[in-house]
Amino acid sequence: MSPDTSPRSLDGLLETGRPYVLSLFRIVVGLLFFCHGASSLLGWMGGAMGTGKTVEAGTWPGWYAAVIQLVGGALVMLGLGTRIAAFICSGSMAYAYFHEHQPEKLWPLQNGGEASAMFCWAFFLIVFTGPGPWALDRIFGSSRASAAAAEPRRQPSAV
Repeated sequence: MSPDTSPRSLDGLLETGRPYVLSLFRIVVGLLFFCHGASSLLGWMGGAMGTGKTVEAGTWPGWYAAVIQLVGGALVMLGLGTRIAAFICSGSMAYAYFHEHQPEKLWPLQNGGEASAMFCWAFFLIVFTGPGPWALDRIFGSSRASAAAAEPRRQPSAV
């Protein structure tokens, strides 16, 4: 038996709001990631790692990670080139986790890698969910992306 998705039911109400909540999720995740890049590259909000300084240009991997955070975070936040930007951001956080954190200890709580793990999976989710209705991709993107965003979601059939 499938759930009641009429607009008056709770499931229907939640289903109606889903695309907008996904857009809000994308905006917040992108903004937070952008802030990490801005602190490392521009010295905003306490600078890199709270030192008040910036990451030295060209240093591996910190400077490159900060560029991905700044540019990727801005693109994801604005919803422009969202899926590709989110994929790159997710990959950079997977690298950060496995290269910088995981060698110390296995679990993120033990090795300080919670933010890397959460950002990795949040961006990976955005790769699959797309930008949602509140995105510049809908305005400047291809007609295919706009049509896909406007297309109603099909309900899975019960087997």
